[in-house]
Amino acid sequence: MLAPKKTKFRKAFKGRIHGNAARGNTVAFGEYGLKAESSGRIDSRQIEAARKSMTRYMRRVGRVWIRCFPNVPVTAKPAEVRMGSGKGSIDRYVCRVAPGRVLFEISNVSEDIAREAIRLAAAKLPIGGRFIKRSSQGE
Repeated sequence: MLAPKKTKFRKAFKGRIHGNAARGNTVAFGEYGLKAESSGRIDSRQIEAARKSMTRYMRRVGRVWIRCFPNVPVTAKPAEVRMGSGKGSIDRYVCRVAPGRVLFEISNVSEDIAREAIRLAAAKLPIGGRFIKRSSQGE
């Protein structure tokens, strides 16, 4: 699973996701992509599950790019622990995603296969996404 080697701060504030993605909102590497339609936080396990489902459907033909990286630590306290006594330990890493962000890209496969692979990947993610092509950048 994806995780940063080193972070500037060990624990982070929760934060809010405002507005649309200013960067990473076009298909840059592949021919087809999965674009986020809503904001949210994607866990490193969810990214890995989406990647596995795509590559499994494509039968390891073609190329996949992951355009999001989980670099925000999320803390959690153990079950049945009383309030207080500080912030919990790091539980997982997430990626903050704004609407319009391209999450995955695919190339060297037909459009039908790419469309189905993207649909399977989107089903693994907690936010809505849609299929885009490199040629349809003006949408």
